[in-house]
Amino acid sequence: MIPTNVTVHENSKVLELAYENGKNYRLPFEFLRVYSPSAEVRGHGPGQEVLQTGKREVAVVNLEPVGHYALKPTFSDGHDSGLYSWEYLHDLCENQEELWNDYLQRLENAGANRDIPMVSPAKGCGH
Repeated sequence: MIPTNVTVHENSKVLELAYENGKNYRLPFEFLRVYSPSAEVRGHGPGQEVLQTGKREVAVVNLEPVGHYALKPTFSDGHDSGLYSWEYLHDLCENQEELWNDYLQRLENAGANRDIPMVSPAKGCGH
């Protein structure tokens, strides 16, 4: 489902998506960053996900369309490798509460928080 309007709210750090059916969704930048569809965040398969920490204050510094199928945000922490398809963005909208609660639980389980980045050994993508 393609939104009819996309608005970046810099001050409140929210991406607003409006749809033809009249529904509007507000996705916080932090939420978008921790659920980036990039290999850096999702890994290359189940169980390879990398928990994102210290992203509470992240901002979107650039947002560009990719063809007619996706958006590519650049975040203030330098992350810019996630392509957010319209389908993926709509899924984030529809499942935001459940996904956010899952993220908070994973942070708690890891003894991490939203303000302090976890220090982890540097590792590449394996290519």
